[in-house]
Amino acid sequence: MSNQLKSDFNKVMKISKISEDEILVKKNYLNKFIDSGFPNRKQEDWKFLDISQIIKKNIGNLNFFNDYSKSNKIDTSVFVDGLEHNKIVFINGRIEKIDFNYEDQNKIEISDENKKEISFDYKNSLIDLNSAFTNRVFKIFIKKGYSLKKPLIIYHSTDNKIKTTNINLRLDFELSENSCLKLIDFFTNKTAKNFINIFYNFNLGKDAILKNYKIDKYKNDNLKYSFNNIEQDNNSISETFILSAGSDYLKNEINCNLNGEYSSAFINGVFSLKENQQHEIKTTINHLVENTKSYQLIKSVLGKNSKSAYQGKIFVNSKAQKTDGYQLSKAILLDETSEFNAKPELEIYADDVKCSHGSASGSLNEDSIFYLMSRGLNYQQSKELLINGFLLDVVEKITDPEIKNLIKNIIGLKE
Repeated sequence: MSNQLKSDFNKVMKISKISEDEILVKKNYLNKFIDSGFPNRKQEDWKFLDISQIIKKNIGNLNFFNDYSKSNKIDTSVFVDGLEHNKIVFINGRIEKIDFNYEDQNKIEISDENKKEISFDYKNSLIDLNSAFTNRVFKIFIKKGYSLKKPLIIYHSTDNKIKTTNINLRLDFELSENSCLKLIDFFTNKTAKNFINIFYNFNLGKDAILKNYKIDKYKNDNLKYSFNNIEQDNNSISETFILSAGSDYLKNEINCNLNGEYSSAFINGVFSLKENQQHEIKTTINHLVENTKSYQLIKSVLGKNSKSAYQGKIFVNSKAQKTDGYQLSKAILLDETSEFNAKPELEIYADDVKCSHGSASGSLNEDSIFYLMSRGLNYQQSKELLINGFLLDVVEKITDPEIKNLIKNIIGLKE
C-alpha cells in the first residue's frame, strides 16, 4: 500500500497549487500514516469496528488520488427545503460553494489556512491521512458578539466521477466571545464504496455557543470517519446531535476539552440501522477545570446483521472539582443477529464530583407490543410506535425548535 500512497500523493501534489514547504509538511504526515497504517482491532479504540478490515472487505484497493483541480456541478435538488440557511457545498471532497448571504458580511471572516501547519496533539493515523491529502483548508471566524441569523448547512456529496476513492476534507471554526453558530452536516452521497475522512476543529471563546447536528440518513455504500475536536473557554456551550443511519460504515468521534469554568458539552446520538451496517460513536469529554458539565445520551435501534458501538469516556482532571458528568447508552436489538457494544469509562482524579454512566440493551418488550395490539394496532404498528418513543427521547434533547422539527421529519418521528 505504501507505494500506491506515495504514487498517488505525488500525483496530487503535481496538480496542487501549494509551495514546496507545504508539500514537505504534507509529506511528513504521509510518512506518519504509512508508518501507522489504517487503525485495526489491535488498538483499543478500534476493537469493535476494525476500519482496516472493513475497507479491505467493502472496497478492496482504495485509490488515494483525487483530482481536486476539476470543478463539479452542484445538484441543487439535494438542498434542504423549508429552512432558510447558509451553505458550504463539498462535492467529491472539493469545496464548490461558500454562501453566507443571510449574514452580516462584516461579522464573518473566511480565510485560507493551507499555509499553516496543523497543530493537534492527538495520535490518530486517519488525521495524518487527512492532513496529507486534504485539498484546501478554510477557517470560518465568527466575530465577537455575533450570532448567525440562519443555520449553516454543510453539504457532503459525491457523484459518479469517483469510486473506491479516499476523500479527505477539513474545516476550522473559531467562535469569538459571545458568538453563536448552528451547523448542520448533511450527507447526500450518491456513489458507492468511497472512504470519506472528515476533520473539524472548533475553538469556542468565552460565552460562545456551538450547535452541531450531523445527519447521515440516506442509504449509501460509502464508509465514513468524522472527527470533531472542540476546545471550550469559560461559560461556553457545545451541543452535538448525531443521526447515524445511512452509510454502510460510519464512525463519529468527538474529543471535547472543557478548558474554561462553567463550560458545558452535550452529546446526543441515534443509531437507526437496517441491515448489514456498522456504525460507532466514540466520545471523550475532558473536564480540565472546576465547575464544568457534560451530558451524553446515545440510543440504538439495530436491524438484521447490523452492529453499533458506543465508546464514551469522561475524564476529570485533579483540578476539576465540582464536575457534573452523565453518560447513558441504550439499544434495542430487532434481530438475534444484531449486535450492540458499549464501553463506558470514567477516569476521575478529583474528589468533589458527580459522575455516572450506564448502558443497557435488549429486544422490544413483547408485553408492551401485546398491550398496544389489544388497543387496535397491528404487530408492525405496535413495534413502530415503541421504537418511535424510544428514539424521540433523544431528539427532544435538541434545543433549537426549528432544527428539531426538521430532524423529526427526516427520521419520520411523530409526537
